[in-house]
Amino acid sequence: MAELLFHLDQAHYSYLGRIPALCGIDLDIAAGARVAVIGANGTGKSTLLTMLNALVFPDRGRFTAFGKTITEDLFDDHDFSRFFRSSVGFLFQNPDIQLFCPTVKEDIIFDPLQMDVDHAQILRRLDKAVDELKIAHLLERAPHQLSIGEKRKVALAGVIAVDPQVLLLDEPTAGLDPETTRAIVDMLLTQHQAGKTIITATHDMHIVEEIADTVYVFGANKTIVRSGQPSAILSDQAFLREHNLAHIHRHRHAGSLHAHPHNHLGHHGSF
Repeated sequence: MAELLFHLDQAHYSYLGRIPALCGIDLDIAAGARVAVIGANGTGKSTLLTMLNALVFPDRGRFTAFGKTITEDLFDDHDFSRFFRSSVGFLFQNPDIQLFCPTVKEDIIFDPLQMDVDHAQILRRLDKAVDELKIAHLLERAPHQLSIGEKRKVALAGVIAVDPQVLLLDEPTAGLDPETTRAIVDMLLTQHQAGKTIITATHDMHIVEEIADTVYVFGANKTIVRSGQPSAILSDQAFLREHNLAHIHRHRHAGSLHAHPHNHLGHHGSF
């Protein structure tokens, strides 16, 4: 049986102590899992990932990771803090949060340098991430000169260069073109094949079946309203409409404009 990495037991969290963001989350994630977290805006997906990355901590309930109860005080222990930060990589929804060095190359190697990774190993990791994401031509560019897709690739390369056990990804393909989406999904598949645990919050329903074996759906009550295999959840049109996960498309037919729900289950174009 796979090792249990994360356990949430009735975890609650409120911003400023008064704005509920998570309301009683029960969740187990084992090593090697591929998990997708879906839900409408404001249902708690990003907050969940932020908690799993130990950037916020439960107001009530319990969060356990790597066999330890996670609290803010625990990160006063330098050894544990370094272990956790080297074991869990986080791709923020906004890549500008992660990109702050003068050049792309410096951004990618920044975290490994802070963790005292051997220089030769850093260069190997850099070369591998750059090759897989096809961003060698960006290495000497300044991050602010990049497109949103290029920034996402660079931010992901920086996470990968740490070589964490777990990847937490907040909307990694939002707003990207099909080719860039394909590159990022392929990287996630490669990372999972290498034994990584992948947890992705996404609105892109058309990638869910490819990147996840288990889906957790967050509802307006800011808790998990359903979990299961992607095929079972994504084929339930009534459930998707109820939780604002089916897009409304309009098209013209016989001179009239019609609207119908559509949740992107199939792959479109080159993706």
